[in-house]
Amino acid sequence: MDWTLAITRFIDLQTFTSFWYWLVVIVTWSIAGNWLIGVPFDVLFRARKCAEQELADLEALVEVNVRRIVWTDQMFGTALAGLIGFQLCSLGVAGFIYGLELAQGLFVLAAPLSVVVIVNVRLAHQLHNNPLAGRALVKRLFRVRLWTQVIAMVALFFSAMYGMYFAVSSQHFF
Repeated sequence: MDWTLAITRFIDLQTFTSFWYWLVVIVTWSIAGNWLIGVPFDVLFRARKCAEQELADLEALVEVNVRRIVWTDQMFGTALAGLIGFQLCSLGVAGFIYGLELAQGLFVLAAPLSVVVIVNVRLAHQLHNNPLAGRALVKRLFRVRLWTQVIAMVALFFSAMYGMYFAVSSQHFF
């Protein structure tokens, strides 16, 4: 048996009918929804009760991650934005013009994730320019987490609908 054929069968490059693709989608969105600007949700959830130590932990994590994100954006922001835009355009053209299913699947996953990244970078800049503390910080982070979840729900719905449309129209059944 040819090794490339064996590897291709194992990886299964058909995205929308592959168990592995949907596993990656679920894991990616659960991670994206659990971390806001590098702060895990459990820290935010515990700080909501306004306990002194938990709030101090949250404020410290937010401060460190805000500085890290703002520094990265100032140093590499333009280059990263160009690179991400180029990659999204390449995936869009390869997927929707040339019909590559893997590129379509990656585009459907990466495009909404880039919106979440933009929301997180914008939040980091806002917190860098106008630092929040205590209850106001917790409220702001919960609001951004809500919008991240809304983006994730819309993206998952669109991915599932497009995946079903693609599978039915191309007749790739199990």
